[in-house]
Amino acid sequence: MPEALRQSRYHMKRCFAKYIEKGRRVLEGVLGYILCSTQEAIVIPPHVAFAIRPNPGFWEFVKVSSDDLSVEAITPTDYLKYKEMITDEKWAKDENALEVDFAAFDISVPHLTLSSSIGNGLNYVAKFVTSKLSGRMENAQPLVDYLLTLNHLGEKLMINETLNTATKLQMALIVAEVFLTALPKDTPYQNFELRLKEWGFEKGWGDTAQRVKETMRALSEVLQAPDPVHVDKLFSRLPAIFNVVIFSPHGYFGQADVLGLPDTGGQVVYILDQVKALEDEMLLRIKQHGLNVKPQILVVTRLIPDARGTKCNQELEPINGTKHSNILRVPFQTKNGILRQWVSRFDVYPYLERFTQDATAKILDLMEGKPDLIIGNYTDGNLVASLMASKLGITQGTIAHALEKTKYEDSDIKWKELDPKYHFSCQFIADTISMNATDFVIASTYQEIAGSKDRPGQYESHAAFTLPGLCRVVSGINVFDPKFNIAAPGADQSVYFPYSEKERRLTSFHPAIEELLYSKDDNNEHIGYLADRKKPIIFSMARLDVVKNISGLTEWYGKNKRLRNFVNLVVVGGFFDPSKSKDREEISEIKKMHALIEKYQLKGQIRWIAAQTDRNRNGELYRCIADTKGAFVQPALYEAFGLTVIEAMNCGLPTFATNQGGPAEILVDGVSGFHIDPFNGDESSNKLADFFEKCKVDATYWSKFSVAGLQRINECYTWKIYANKVLNMACIYNFWRQLNKEQKQAKQRYIHLFYNLQFKNLAKNVPIPIEEPPQSGTKPNIKPQPSKSTKRTQSRLQKLFGA
Repeated sequence: MPEALRQSRYHMKRCFAKYIEKGRRVLEGVLGYILCSTQEAIVIPPHVAFAIRPNPGFWEFVKVSSDDLSVEAITPTDYLKYKEMITDEKWAKDENALEVDFAAFDISVPHLTLSSSIGNGLNYVAKFVTSKLSGRMENAQPLVDYLLTLNHLGEKLMINETLNTATKLQMALIVAEVFLTALPKDTPYQNFELRLKEWGFEKGWGDTAQRVKETMRALSEVLQAPDPVHVDKLFSRLPAIFNVVIFSPHGYFGQADVLGLPDTGGQVVYILDQVKALEDEMLLRIKQHGLNVKPQILVVTRLIPDARGTKCNQELEPINGTKHSNILRVPFQTKNGILRQWVSRFDVYPYLERFTQDATAKILDLMEGKPDLIIGNYTDGNLVASLMASKLGITQGTIAHALEKTKYEDSDIKWKELDPKYHFSCQFIADTISMNATDFVIASTYQEIAGSKDRPGQYESHAAFTLPGLCRVVSGINVFDPKFNIAAPGADQSVYFPYSEKERRLTSFHPAIEELLYSKDDNNEHIGYLADRKKPIIFSMARLDVVKNISGLTEWYGKNKRLRNFVNLVVVGGFFDPSKSKDREEISEIKKMHALIEKYQLKGQIRWIAAQTDRNRNGELYRCIADTKGAFVQPALYEAFGLTVIEAMNCGLPTFATNQGGPAEILVDGVSGFHIDPFNGDESSNKLADFFEKCKVDATYWSKFSVAGLQRINECYTWKIYANKVLNMACIYNFWRQLNKEQKQAKQRYIHLFYNLQFKNLAKNVPIPIEEPPQSGTKPNIKPQPSKSTKRTQSRLQKLFGA
């Protein structure tokens, strides 16, 4: 390997030397274009192969000869073979090596063409549906057929077989609209239900004459002269989504005492907030449909008998703050029975197929039928969602949260080296399967999908990759696919609300927060102290690791005397004692924090608080920082989304956030907050100092950014906006999959083949843990729940709960 590296440097130098010998500057001409746009280069003498990315989503591959500087375009396959030569030359030269090409099934599906349009799939699909329905009346027949399928528990909705053609439906709509125009706008649907039924209309159009008329008008417009606006409006009003299943198998999924346990963090908070928002929106829509039905949402996770004091051994648990949503826990099974202990998210693959089968049976029983929408979370949840959606023919959405492939450099070509610990072969194939199987993808930011000008996105990294000795994925996913959508989450606004709403403030926490911030005693919860209480506070809260860059912020503060004169620094994260951590990176950061505090003599100006898990107290802590006229700082080297940014802005704190990742989209720099460059500490600390200097001169300056941040959140980053977008996606992609049924079926067969011939064999190689003796008091709390349905028999309950 050392000799190969020396040879690589030699050939790279030869290329540059020859180029400069000709009197040309490095960044001129074709080679200059290549160098400016290169993401990766592979040296296989006498050539250097380049992966060029001129814009997000666009990739080109070329090879440059070190002999004559000739440039030749190559295919993704050729480029991947160059990569394979580094680790597995025999595989690279094998003419029968397995190549996976999902693009072969996407020829008939239209794709977006501009980088700026990536993630805007819903609007694009509305335009494509418009084009498919336009023209002759017969073109609208697929929409009529779709409307005829709408039902709830077998009861017809919208229309019946009387209106089975577009012509019949259009004529009936004209008659119905004339009739409705003569009624008072607020006339309840029940008052004219029978008349509409005579003409072929069923329930679901609306709860009042006005609402029914508006929905019928939207459908009439689509039938006569469809356009994207009316298509979008129509599908947002169709009664199509009543029962939703959300999969999140790994970790300890619960509502209390779970945060901080292995593999358990932000994803749990995200899903619980998501469920509340989805249920609220579904209840609102059902009322507006004029229906008297109850929605159901099931969050399906793993039942863990050794639950470590949590409720993760309880099979069915109502979700707090909801009326019709529950957590359903299904155990992992081995040949010896139920797996009792926790297993890492990297080791769950042998259990997922059986888990899917068991979960499906229980879901169908609880819901008394198929769900209308399945949403997966992370690799394991997305794979399970794909298996169930394929089996039952249900619309599927996926949420990655984090794609591990982008976190570990060269993790594809080094998969054999990493597999014993992480089982990336299973993970990357599972991710690729679910990305291609799903009907739509929910991303939090544009950068999650397609990155930025200089950095590829998480999904984009799966466009072409190789697992030498296993398979060469020449086309994994195309980020221009209209399945990609951006729906940013919010923060729970019952917890994170503006500091100015005095009547809502959680004053019971104030004594504890006062002690947390200002006590001069060091203890297990805080060290350091703030000598001058009159100064504003700059505040940050994150895990204590290199990427989150809390130590970087501490160093910026320590170096900048002007900033130190204006403000105090409070950081929340990690432990103080490195011996309490088992994470090598965190241990290193703890030691670094202590060294920085000593180096810059920060005692009296810094408060370091241990990691906090009480969301309600954290919300009030943000507001107490706002009371000091302080600011929130998110200094991460890279942040996929930035939930703490949303939380802080919700509480009215002016916010400074990294320009690397999601926060760059959340904030409008200089308008609703400030972007900071985590790789330029001097510039970032001066930006903070400038802000507080202006606040001293202009008493309104701080409030200006507090208000603007809140406005930005309320316009773009609330769970209500999120829920509305996701349900709209579910409705229109449900129809979209009907329009592309043949393509969907062909691709599904290919996925099924890939799953059975590759993934299943890899999953068998993941070790099954040797069970520890059962801990006392950890017997699964599997108790029959009171049935809300009179239709469900006692025998079915006994079957469901194993009673």
